[in-house]
Amino acid sequence: MQQASTAVPAGPGAVTTVRQPELLLADYHFDVPLDHKAPEGELIRLYAREVVAAGKSAAERERLPWLLYLQGGPGCGADRPVGRSGWLDRALDEYRVLLLDQRGTGRSTPANRQTLPLRGGPGEQAGYLSHFRADAIVRDCELIRQRLLGDRPWTVLGQSFGGFCAVSYLSHAPEGLDALLLAGGLPAIDPGTDADAVYRTAYPRMERKTLAHYARYPGDADTVHALVRHLTEHEEVLTDGTRLTVPALQQLGFLLGTGDGSHRLHYLLEDAFVPTADGPRLGDAFREQVAAVLSRAAIPLFSLLLESIYAQDGRATDWAAERVRAEFPAFDAGKAVTEDRPVLLTGETVHPWMLDTHAALRPLARTAELLAARTGWGPLYDTERLARNTVPVAAVIYHDDLYVDTEHSLATARAIRGLRTWVTDEFEHDGIRAGGRRVLDRLLRLARDGRG
Repeated sequence: MQQASTAVPAGPGAVTTVRQPELLLADYHFDVPLDHKAPEGELIRLYAREVVAAGKSAAERERLPWLLYLQGGPGCGADRPVGRSGWLDRALDEYRVLLLDQRGTGRSTPANRQTLPLRGGPGEQAGYLSHFRADAIVRDCELIRQRLLGDRPWTVLGQSFGGFCAVSYLSHAPEGLDALLLAGGLPAIDPGTDADAVYRTAYPRMERKTLAHYARYPGDADTVHALVRHLTEHEEVLTDGTRLTVPALQQLGFLLGTGDGSHRLHYLLEDAFVPTADGPRLGDAFREQVAAVLSRAAIPLFSLLLESIYAQDGRATDWAAERVRAEFPAFDAGKAVTEDRPVLLTGETVHPWMLDTHAALRPLARTAELLAARTGWGPLYDTERLARNTVPVAAVIYHDDLYVDTEHSLATARAIRGLRTWVTDEFEHDGIRAGGRRVLDRLLRLARDGRG
């Protein structure tokens, strides 16, 4: 078992600086408690990258305010910038930006099938990962802020799950915030809106997005029918060792949550079959591309922790997406083919069968089961404190977001005092990437108008 470090939490480690075209990058390392309720206990190491515009003097850089970016997920490392573009381009006009690899991701004491066995067995692994939710991430951010800025607050930009973390930040440490900017990241904050409720709203969105895709590319409905028939009769293993089953195929609907996702899905499907001496078979290019979409090798925490981000009432999540799916029989692909109906695709869901089909999850199967059965999840948001909020907050809400329910987001917007919203159907869930500079600029203006 890995030996615990119990040293006093340290400030930024040795800073390494590198240059890119238009950018100056600096690496930071921070030691923080695994369990913030036991600060003298084990420490883990976090990594963050500072990004500033090139051409500024050291004195100019020191005068810039900070913007912390919280990545979507859970389980995804922060952006790795190459040059100045998108939302980062707008941020660098006036900020020094910190890209944080949230605990367990990227270079922040990574948690995956290779490293988790160092913790011990599945029970120890599940206990360890119980400290990887938004409340712990917020405490990490506060320690980092204090070590970098002292008492000064910073602006936080939260994308998707990063926005969930940011709302938790607003609940528990608003004194650390100068302004809060949310992109597709307004969670349901009522403890009664559990994972079951989240997925009861998600499956109808998945159906709408699937049917809209087939309306745009009618031939894809026939291709998916053919794929379902093929996978019913043949076992297919993808290039990463993942077994492509019919439910796994349906998860390609995950692509439909982004602005270009429908087009990417179409181009993927049009290469599904190739002629062989034994008849049509799945093409190698198709199998490799599907593996890239479905793989959890780089983000295992997404599957292990996704449902826990909705857990606040002490109850186990108990594979909510799988249980709730049974309430929507239209997603039965076999019946859809038999009855000549469109096969509905799914999206941002995790299921117990993935622990067998997905190669990167098989070694973590028992750990995932223990997390799904875990009770005692506490609240992530303080609704009373949010109702008294004084921090400027601006949020872009995507009108028919595949991943985050619009009605839940609007209810939360109404519950946070002073929050200003921009509701748009111009973008999908990836608006902060697709809209880049323009989206961030509007969020900044909304927050600053609200400050007055």
